[in-house]
Amino acid sequence: MSRQVVSTTNAPAALGPYSQAIVANGLVFVSGQIPINPASGEIEATDITGQTEQVLKNLEAILVASGSSVANVVKTTCFLDDISDWPAMNDVYARVFHAAPPARSAFEVGKLPKNAKVEIEAIATLN
Repeated sequence: MSRQVVSTTNAPAALGPYSQAIVANGLVFVSGQIPINPASGEIEATDITGQTEQVLKNLEAILVASGSSVANVVKTTCFLDDISDWPAMNDVYARVFHAAPPARSAFEVGKLPKNAKVEIEAIATLN
């Protein structure tokens, strides 16, 4: 099995011992993205809408760096620090994944890194 590490400066660097994404067997496995602006290294948005927008920008940058795109995403997992934010997160998500959206799970979790409100990971096929 071939395994390629994906890294781009257009998304935040990993906060620990993991890769932004791994390409293996024609699939891209994108690590969970939180709403860090890669230019500043900080979470700038304070509401769920802005944070979800930044997460999806980060996710898209990593997918593009891997040779894929949001159109090729087959599964996402969304982690929310408060499930009552689900409708607002879903509105932003639907703007990105509007045509043939991927399979998805969404969960409320106790706490996310850097006190983020949302984290999203994805699996996609290569272009």
